[in-house]
Amino acid sequence: MPEKDDVSKIHDKYTLSLINPSSHYISLAISIVIAGMIGAFVAATYLGSTDVLFPTIAVIAALVGTQFLDILFSKHKEYSKSLHVSLFGNGLFFVSTLIGFGAMGLFEKDGLDLFYVTMGMIVFVSFRIGIFTTILGASLKKAWAVAFIQPVAMYLVLIPPEMWVSSLTNPMALFFGAIFLGLATAWAYLTDKAGRPGLKSTHELIQAYVTSMSRKDPDPLENIIEKSATESTVSTSQLRFQSSDKENDFRMVLPDIHPGPFHPIGGSNITDLIYKKMDSTAMVMHSISNHDLNLPTQKEVQNYLNSLQDSKVQQGGAVCTEPVAVTINKARAGGILFDRTALLFLSLSPHGMEDLPPNVRSEIERFAENRNFEQVLIVDTHNAMGKEISKEDSEDLLLAAKSTLDTLKTKENHPFKFGFANSENMELIENDIAGGGIAVLCLEINDKKYFLGWADANNMENGVRETIVKHFENNGCELIEICTSDTHYTASGARNRNGYHQLGVLSKPPELSNWYFDLAQKAESKIKEGEFQVLEHQTNVKVMGPTIFSDYSKIMDKTMNITKYCLIADAGLFLAAIFL
Repeated sequence: MPEKDDVSKIHDKYTLSLINPSSHYISLAISIVIAGMIGAFVAATYLGSTDVLFPTIAVIAALVGTQFLDILFSKHKEYSKSLHVSLFGNGLFFVSTLIGFGAMGLFEKDGLDLFYVTMGMIVFVSFRIGIFTTILGASLKKAWAVAFIQPVAMYLVLIPPEMWVSSLTNPMALFFGAIFLGLATAWAYLTDKAGRPGLKSTHELIQAYVTSMSRKDPDPLENIIEKSATESTVSTSQLRFQSSDKENDFRMVLPDIHPGPFHPIGGSNITDLIYKKMDSTAMVMHSISNHDLNLPTQKEVQNYLNSLQDSKVQQGGAVCTEPVAVTINKARAGGILFDRTALLFLSLSPHGMEDLPPNVRSEIERFAENRNFEQVLIVDTHNAMGKEISKEDSEDLLLAAKSTLDTLKTKENHPFKFGFANSENMELIENDIAGGGIAVLCLEINDKKYFLGWADANNMENGVRETIVKHFENNGCELIEICTSDTHYTASGARNRNGYHQLGVLSKPPELSNWYFDLAQKAESKIKEGEFQVLEHQTNVKVMGPTIFSDYSKIMDKTMNITKYCLIADAGLFLAAIFL
């Protein structure tokens, strides 16, 4: 199995963001419940009181009353994040008191009645120091100031006033508490410096990421990324179809940029933007590109889009071959030859794969040049979910592509007709389909009709392609291929491991099949005699490049290691408090 690349390693950390409940109202509700449990449990056990109602109400009131103060110390005054902080902090408070009471009974300890309640409160404070410095953007001084407010308020209304001094000045509590607070402070300091010298503040990076996700504000993160972006020249190929009367215009666009890194950062939505720039009569394909070729900022996206108007015609004609397809094990390559320009579609569906590596493209291009092709346009169909492609599958894909090219050389050229239809009037609302919707191109070649499907989506659920192909076959139609743009736009956050919904997860395969077939019929009704042009353009832009992900991956690993060691130390400290 191939080793995970840096992008995959970073993405693995994304799942940590799914720990929070989907709504801050849920966090508030659970926090209130936990606070009530703390009040009732401590009153009934540690204090031996029969009246648990008043402590329960008092602790809840302290929680709610101090909650709004957290907002004053957060960078963007976000109430939702402070509620998530309260949820997990109160959870730690309750668990600490629960474990402590169990330890007192198990080891028959005397004289420690409130020690574990005090420890639970300090654990709560320590957690808040860490979160306020990382997620909420407070300085270490401000974090110390605000971290004590809610836990201490809850503690003071729970514990009788006559016991405040004795419980808070307990030598054991002071000793262990000081170490807990020291560990939290050290963790906050060390994790913030983990990215140096390349990154001034790790916490700033984390806060910028959280802001982009919660507020849909790309500026803070884009400003950080842009500092490490690389100047590059990227190519964009277009296969343009026009009718003989010049009324119809369709373009298949293959940009050598990647639609990432994630919404709303950089070029995550560039496929839809290109689609609209082409008057919504285009299929924006996923070329052989990866996250190294992400545009880092909205400014670079606009620079790129504006440059497309300078595309130059490289060749043209009015004939093409019938499509051919070659399958070798899991790998499948399909293709059509337009004069001396080959159009290739590569897929492993239903097995799937991630972005194809650059060597696949360079190998195919060398082979095509040796066979006297003018050009080869390679589409990574991105139509089944999978991991990084294996060496065996990559070799099979290359063999299938080469065999397809050899076969195309033997095929006869024919005049062609084309028709195009998109989903603009279909009101598709599923969140696994982005702004470009879905579309179908109909090609009539040698009195036979062929169809090409497309979706502005981030990959496709495994097996969905096969369902759609089967539906076309059952209706006497041949679907050449169905492709996705690999857009990284999401209309709403997807709370899953991927961070997005691939096509066919929300839109069910049967309805997708019907949508595509309806569009196929519309496209067929519009067919006219056609001619083609191959357009090329090069744009000077900044791209994220490979070093950003390598650097960020190392920073994340270093930060997680620091966190792991601090958690081990905290766990050891708490165990020591139990056994000593």
